Amino acid sequence: MKYDVILAGVGGQGVLSVAACIAAGAMQDALSVRQSEVHGMAQRGGAVLAHLRLADREIASDLIPRGAADMVLGMDPLESLRYLAYLAPGGVLVTAVDPFNNIPDYPPVEELLAAVRRLPRHRLVDAASLAQAAGSARAGNMVLVGAAAGFLPVSRGGLEEAIRALFAGKGEEVVAANLAAFTAGLGQGS
Repeated sequence: MKYDVILAGVGGQGVLSVAACIAAGAMQDALSVRQSEVHGMAQRGGAVLAHLRLADREIASDLIPRGAADMVLGMDPLESLRYLAYLAPGGVLVTAVDPFNNIPDYPPVEELLAAVRRLPRHRLVDAASLAQAAGSARAGNMVLVGAAAGFLPVSRGGLEEAIRALFAGKGEEVVAANLAAFTAGLGQGS
């Protein structure tokens, strides 16, 4: 088994936290993990991209070839669509519907969502609203982990343990909010 994920967003959206969470959950499940990141100008809202490879055997490379990703997981619809060339035939695009409008010519969000809906396999997630309802507007990235969980070869328990470990240093209230956001994301989408 091998499962490749491209994670995309902009600085401040938690792309690298999502990658770390899924990687830690996969390791809890005794999978091999390789990861590569491109931070761009993350502190200024620039592009952030991570390659995440999971397998039940040794993985030779950190990078996912174009046309080979099983999933593109995006924190923003424009960033999600930017990396479609990586998606394999039969792959799935999971993306937040909320735009991170950080450029002057950001396309109309309905055009972006229409492009996502034309894909054979997609999941659109209102991560911001679900995170807010779960108790933390900042936990939209964990909503997306939940929305992607059904496609990933990682157990729910492994992901929950990874979330606990990732946020443990921030206090039990933050851990609880992120676990609630993850749970809210399970089974979400169109």
